[in-house]
Amino acid sequence: MRYMTRRTFCALVAAGACCTQPALAESVADFYQGKTITLIVSGSVGGGYDVLARLVAKYLPKHVPGNPAIVVKNMPGAGGLVATNYMYSVAPKDGTYIASPQNNVPFEPLYGTAEAKYDATKFNWIGSPAPEVSILTVWHASPVNTIEDARHHELMMGSSGANSTPSFYGRLFMETLGVKLKLVVGYPGQNDALLAMERGEIDGYPSAFYNSLMATRPTWIKEKKVKLLVQIGAEKEKAIPEVPFARDLATKPEDKLLIDQAAAPLAVGRPYVMPPDVPQDRVDAMRAAFMATLKDPEFQAEQEKLQLGANAPQTGEQIQAIVEKAYKSPPQVIDRLKAMLAQ
Repeated sequence: MRYMTRRTFCALVAAGACCTQPALAESVADFYQGKTITLIVSGSVGGGYDVLARLVAKYLPKHVPGNPAIVVKNMPGAGGLVATNYMYSVAPKDGTYIASPQNNVPFEPLYGTAEAKYDATKFNWIGSPAPEVSILTVWHASPVNTIEDARHHELMMGSSGANSTPSFYGRLFMETLGVKLKLVVGYPGQNDALLAMERGEIDGYPSAFYNSLMATRPTWIKEKKVKLLVQIGAEKEKAIPEVPFARDLATKPEDKLLIDQAAAPLAVGRPYVMPPDVPQDRVDAMRAAFMATLKDPEFQAEQEKLQLGANAPQTGEQIQAIVEKAYKSPPQVIDRLKAMLAQ
């Protein structure tokens, strides 16, 4: 009887072990089944970030275990800091919130931005659809046609906030290329600033992302509605080889180093993120689902039609590495960026 009891006990333990492993494997699916994921967009409705996020939200559910629903919520403000602070301190850390922050926000704490109430290295970066290229863009009616012209004629440039991506690159161009720009803040996002360009309220926008511009204003470049004065990024955009590359225009070695560091936000493209402290299995599942979404043939067909440029995906691990590397940059370069941003 005792032998049978032990034997039965061992059999039950073995059976339990066999059942436990599949249950653990299914835990992410069990968690997400029947739930709704909120996708926070740090830009305004109709902008490049928003257009891409809504397409991601359309295809991501089928790749997330458990097939949850996804709703998009816009949270513009302070150049993306409002949404990012929310994700760090307020959003649930259970895997039901993801965000599309502006690409400057991973680096704002590094640059000493007081409003950045988060540690960017503690976020769970999910991935990015592609690196970005940013372009100093002016409306066709402006008398300025080249960077040299912009060194002698002040341009009114729209921006969302003092610490936003457009303000950041506007100051960078002033610092390294000697152009004269007057930043006019208060536009919720790129789309609003581009509308202001059309109305003649401002001369241009200091950092129109090429992919976003093609997605929201696909005919502007072809119809010469805008002039592209200079581009900056990890690499030059091949579709506009005639537009000068900022690093090539810089004449001082220290300015080239500054431009290299400033291009880090563009290297991460339009990143997606989860809050800190989300269970690792859910982070891993979301990273895999995000990459599967970007490679989904139906997603790719639609993003190509919209000209979103989501065709060179980067993994969450790659984005995490870019962010962590930036925080190990030479102090003298960071100090110069801080001084520039404090202007």
